[in-house]
Amino acid sequence: MTIKGVLFDFSGTLFRIESPESWLRTTSERAGVPLDGDRTASLARQLADAGAQPGGPAPTVVPADLAEVWAGRDSSTEQHRAAYTGMARRVPLPDPGLYDALYARHMEPAAWRPYADAAGVLAGLRRRGVRTGVVSNIGWDLRPVFREHGLDAWVDAYVLSCEHGLQKPDPRLFRTACEALGLPPEEVVMVGDDRRADAGAAAVGCEVFLVDHLPVEERPGGLLPVLDLVG
Repeated sequence: MTIKGVLFDFSGTLFRIESPESWLRTTSERAGVPLDGDRTASLARQLADAGAQPGGPAPTVVPADLAEVWAGRDSSTEQHRAAYTGMARRVPLPDPGLYDALYARHMEPAAWRPYADAAGVLAGLRRRGVRTGVVSNIGWDLRPVFREHGLDAWVDAYVLSCEHGLQKPDPRLFRTACEALGLPPEEVVMVGDDRRADAGAAAVGCEVFLVDHLPVEERPGGLLPVLDLVG
């Protein structure tokens, strides 16, 4: 069957979050909390290990007292904030105000970089008459990130977990996204980096194409094969 629509994941697929060290350094400098280079690097590693950065590395361990909120972290804005600030608080920081400031920083468009081929692939799909959507497990409105980086014009629909109270791989989220494109799942490809969450689209009949969640510099053309899928 001809592919007429493509759904994309957000983090690790179209965009990549800044490094944990950049995340901490930017936030601490703004807050007027001086950290030298070694301290910044050390605390950034601890935050990364704790899974405290949304879009960053997964936690090495999920504490028992956070297990429930962590499992449902993308189902609402409140749970998302509670999960990630809770993980961050496992790391002693020099100023308690940094926990909320770090969470706020990750929602800024400047904290995200599009992959080098993202704009070209989205524009190429539009030229081919293919409808596109973004399906993301997330706890906040990512639309400003797309607008700031000039990608919003090529996205026809956004389906965000926190706006529907559902998380990938729940088939209902993918079905909602296909409906937003006005297409049956059999005519849609889901592109993502998570072999559990994104591959759940297969349950409703979508084709699935997976990319590697790598730093921007290490994945210059991972999305380009999507254009071949639609002809």
